[in-house]
Amino acid sequence: MTVPAVDQKAIAEAVRILDAGGLVAMPTETVYGLAADADNEEAVLNTYRAKGRPTDHPLIVHVASAEDISWWAESTPQAEALARRYWPGPLTLVLKKKPRCGLWVTGGQDTVALRCPSHPWAHALLKAFGGPKHRGLTAPSANSFGRISPSCARHVADDLGVKPSGKLDMILDGGTCEYGIESTMLNLSSGRPEILRHGVITREMLEEALGCEVPDAGKDAPRASGRLKSHYAPKTKAELLSEDALILRAKTLSDEGVRLAVLAPERLKAKLPPVADFISAPETALAYGAFLYEALHELDAAHADRILIAAPPSTPEWAAVDDRLGRATA
Repeated sequence: MTVPAVDQKAIAEAVRILDAGGLVAMPTETVYGLAADADNEEAVLNTYRAKGRPTDHPLIVHVASAEDISWWAESTPQAEALARRYWPGPLTLVLKKKPRCGLWVTGGQDTVALRCPSHPWAHALLKAFGGPKHRGLTAPSANSFGRISPSCARHVADDLGVKPSGKLDMILDGGTCEYGIESTMLNLSSGRPEILRHGVITREMLEEALGCEVPDAGKDAPRASGRLKSHYAPKTKAELLSEDALILRAKTLSDEGVRLAVLAPERLKAKLPPVADFISAPETALAYGAFLYEALHELDAAHADRILIAAPPSTPEWAAVDDRLGRATA
């Protein structure tokens, strides 16, 4: 992945827009986020409007460093240990909020999700914006709610766009995102760490860092981004199938005249009928995650009637990819 050099003039302009209550799409190492001043209620509510997102769906506050945690939340030894190890990086921590953090950020809950991204453009923006008041930016994925997340600036421009024809005031183009899927989200607000959302920081990594078991969150956990049954979804109906089932399904649908687009290992291509688009699935979980949303965008643009996706392995390292594909095809 090649990240263009940070454009400090663009960063300064983005800070000016955010100071005025505007909306800026910023690159992170996971996906592009739709940034607004987390202290500005109207600006944050405008992100909900731009995305078409329900206002009870909580947002993540992005901060410049681990020193900012105590300005927004009640920190814990576990949070501090994880921030030291994984921040800046693709890990979001959910903690009890402090009064400074408005309910317009948390969806009415008493918890707040915090993250310090490692992408140089995001880091430069947060450092310039944060200042002595340790300000933060809410930044949900910069796409229409429930649809495929954006892993490059083009995805944002094609979906939300820039004013006057679009909804945003500015898009910072920091290249393609390194990891391509959203951060791991860990709930630390209840005394027992639990995973709210899988990402590239795996369960094994969290358990090693904390010295305890880290289960998946139950139904009584705080509401969090990316936990709806249907999410990250293309507009074209998509199905997730085992390899053998996909081959049979493709032949059946093709015989019925259904136009197909397929994401599967290269070895399956010769076993399939002609399709509108075939994308070869990467072989490792990290590479697959980085490519996933780009692949879904391409499949959606193939003007097929149906998207078929071969299910990847269900081993622990594939948990994040399995989660995103399950929700995209729900």
